[in-house]
Amino acid sequence: MSSDSPIILGLDVGTTAAKASLFSLDGHVRLTASREYPLLNPQPGWHVQEPAAIARGVLDAMREAVARVDAARIVGISISTAMHGLLGLDADLRPVTELLTWADSRAWHQADELNQHSTGPRLHYTSGTPTHPMSPLVKLRWFADHEPDVLHGTAHWVGLKDWVLVVLTGRVATELSTASGSGMLDMEARDWNPEAIELSGVRLDQLPPILDTTDILPLAEAAAAEIGLPAGLPVVVGAGDGPLGNLGTGAMEPGKAGLSIGTSGAVRMVIRMPAVVSGLFCYALTRDVWVAGGAVSNGGLVQRWLTETYAPTCDDAEACRRAEAIPPGSDGLVMIPYLVAERASLWDSEIRGAFLHVRQAHTPDHFLRAGVEGVAYQLWTILRRVRMINRVEEIRATGGVFRSRLWREVVAGVLNRPLVVTGAAEGSGLGAAILGARALGIVGTLQEGYELLRGEAVETRVVVSEQAQAAYETMRFEVPRMLQRYGRLGADFR
Repeated sequence: MSSDSPIILGLDVGTTAAKASLFSLDGHVRLTASREYPLLNPQPGWHVQEPAAIARGVLDAMREAVARVDAARIVGISISTAMHGLLGLDADLRPVTELLTWADSRAWHQADELNQHSTGPRLHYTSGTPTHPMSPLVKLRWFADHEPDVLHGTAHWVGLKDWVLVVLTGRVATELSTASGSGMLDMEARDWNPEAIELSGVRLDQLPPILDTTDILPLAEAAAAEIGLPAGLPVVVGAGDGPLGNLGTGAMEPGKAGLSIGTSGAVRMVIRMPAVVSGLFCYALTRDVWVAGGAVSNGGLVQRWLTETYAPTCDDAEACRRAEAIPPGSDGLVMIPYLVAERASLWDSEIRGAFLHVRQAHTPDHFLRAGVEGVAYQLWTILRRVRMINRVEEIRATGGVFRSRLWREVVAGVLNRPLVVTGAAEGSGLGAAILGARALGIVGTLQEGYELLRGEAVETRVVVSEQAQAAYETMRFEVPRMLQRYGRLGADFR
């Protein structure tokens, strides 16, 4: 193709940053611009964001990316966003609440109430979303209990994707993937679940219509002027960041699991029909492609906390290099890395983090390594359940933490599967662009889109020493026995 090859903009709006990535069909253009915004913690368990800050970050990142190419080459925008957010809008589409993110656990009591009897599990099996404080359905029940006037008087209850669509297109809508992470979808009907609506306390007219992930809306004039693109440019509504992460890393075949670690982390596998396994979620990529897996709230944020706490004069990269000097297994030190309310695989938001088996000889570097290993062990508990769906023969991973040799080797060693770290640091953004290429008719299948847009991405196959594998295998057996001993200690306090 010529230097005038068309470009697709893949927009990935995550928990801490908006990333606008450009992908040309000939592979010559592959660039990303990003803008960060804060995750606020105004009260214990509350993790919120200002909608205006997200909107500003989205527009600024897109404007910077567009300014680096001939804007006339951009043929469409396709969107990935973090899932499980909840935001209220008034009739003029102005926010009336903050965005309650996936990490917000204020609704733990409402989740516990639903899970006391069959309602919680039934909602999980109907919607694909575990009944947990992250779920927008459960968050709505919190508003019903604590701010009923806000619940009933708000014109529109939407998610992060829907807010981005308002910013870019001026339209109130959601799509199947985001809806599948709301706790309110009927997966079989591909529509809102009447029981969930009744339990949430909202009316059907307060929820957005559900579009297909390949549906297209026009770019609004106001957003177009800010970004530097023509009004009416196709905006593919896209999907959630988790399902798109599988697409962006090429984990689209049975036997290949996708692993992504950002602020949080997840292990997922593609299935062709929606189905729920205990302890796992099931979310849509398209109407006929779904992903099953589990997410941990404590992913890369654990590394940030470890560095700030045990290596405050270092950045994350240097902290990881220090931890490499500690042997696999951290000389018996174990971290339960629940710094914020955890999700898979127990979905119990009240279990708190801890370090176990601490001895005087353990140094700050031991704590650094034990934290990384703790995240990997959590991912292992999800992988065990994913294996109930299909054999896992390869794990395709993406995320900034994998720039660290420590993270690559620890995750590969604990999961004990061939680990391929893809060159697609844009993971979900690339997935969005691939889905956009399918929606725009540029390719006929998602696989064709992956082959076209993945470019010359370098893949790294991680090799772990037999010594490290043996150490992690031993720890998988030792940790349950260790927890049992602490159980005896608890009994002695009664």
